[in-house]
Amino acid sequence: MCAVKSFSRILGAAILLVSVGTMANAQVGRSQGLVEPNLAGEKELLALPHLNASLVKGIMDRRPFLSMTELNTFLGQSLSQQQRAELYARMFIHLNLNSASKEEILLIPGVGNRMLHEFEEYRPYTTLAQFHREIDKYVDDKELARLEQYVFVPINLNTASDEEILSIPGLGKRMLNEFKEYRPYKAMEQFRREIGKYVDKKEVARLERYVTLN
Repeated sequence: MCAVKSFSRILGAAILLVSVGTMANAQVGRSQGLVEPNLAGEKELLALPHLNASLVKGIMDRRPFLSMTELNTFLGQSLSQQQRAELYARMFIHLNLNSASKEEILLIPGVGNRMLHEFEEYRPYTTLAQFHREIDKYVDDKELARLEQYVFVPINLNTASDEEILSIPGLGKRMLNEFKEYRPYKAMEQFRREIGKYVDKKEVARLERYVTLN
């Protein structure tokens, strides 16, 4: 029995190390079922709480939303604060850990002023692994995984690994190749110009949220 328990502890530690290693190479929090409204299909959106056909059409017509503030303003015309909180437990636009406003961070369900302070205290974040390490001081692993799916750290266009680039929602291997083809990028305008050869301006703007040259 002792041998079995020891093996279980070793296995658990190994799984944790693999998880942390993976996190170090991902800059967008892994979804725990959270829907990205800029990418979700009509059927997926209609299955979410408080969204009807009219609201879904409005989301799809207006997207991409480039901030949660923008989406929240639109939904606030039809849904109460409580309804939006219930919806945001299932659907959300990732927040930039280094630039999200207090108001945006507080839109994350279950985040109050205390956790808002912890989010802001460790800025600037250079990796998502840093967020993992710091916020892990205050919450258990389950809650940490829930919070991580709401946030991202921008990737450096010139140095990001394939895995980091592919963590951008909706970005596949074809676009991965385009991202890398034009390195080194010297300005964001260059990124807009080159990636604009493959997608429209709205999609370029959505992708740009996740990248930086700093």
